[in-house]
Amino acid sequence: MNAPVAAASGLNRETALRIALAARAMPGVSVGQLLEVLNTRIAGGLDADSLKTVTVTDIKAGLAGVENEEDGMDPGIALADMKSCVRILWGEDDTDALPPLQAPFEDRSGVLRVAVASNNHELLDGHFGSCLRFLVYEMSRTELRLVDIRSTVDADLAEDRNAYRAELIGDCQVLFVQSIGGPAAAKVVRAGLYPLKMKDTSPAREALERLQEVMVSSPPPWMAKLLGVNAEQRARFDRDEAWVPSDVAMTD
Repeated sequence: MNAPVAAASGLNRETALRIALAARAMPGVSVGQLLEVLNTRIAGGLDADSLKTVTVTDIKAGLAGVENEEDGMDPGIALADMKSCVRILWGEDDTDALPPLQAPFEDRSGVLRVAVASNNHELLDGHFGSCLRFLVYEMSRTELRLVDIRSTVDADLAEDRNAYRAELIGDCQVLFVQSIGGPAAAKVVRAGLYPLKMKDTSPAREALERLQEVMVSSPPPWMAKLLGVNAEQRARFDRDEAWVPSDVAMTD
């Protein structure tokens, strides 16, 4: 998108550039056509935050509307291209700012796999049902590794979005989120994850390091069970789980 178009649309440079790159991901769709779709599907102005609300369904439905009005519009926009468009609009290019992925632990004993709901950089700042991605870490008593980054863009196309998100991180044991609703929490628990809520935005590693301290010192029964501690040893842990910091809530 050139400067005059950005100015005419009232967009700042970052937003204009993101929209231009997103349009480029869909062959046959111009920047102007994508702008028309976004202005139709998003209430209020276009900025970095509002672009994060766009879904694949929005793009698909919006292009269908533009298609009825624009002669020569290519009706065959590939789903993969629409997904790429949404990822760019969401700003997932900030993965370049994340630390490089590390290999999972070969020895799985005493290791927890934790998913963190995230929207920006390496932050715990996402709600379960709307976060842009899950950062997946593996944690031993002495080491913390970022082993995967999982986009949630496909969840928008699922019949049950919350079930899809739970399945996406079904190989994890613990989930950190800022918030999660009751029905979604039930699906997470059925998928075998233990959800923890932290309302305030924080670096993901800070939250995980606090959990790691508990893992080393006095893990509560649920954590001890995940770590493979036998029932007799788990019985000595305090069951009131008073270790949880005041800003962290457990979801049953």
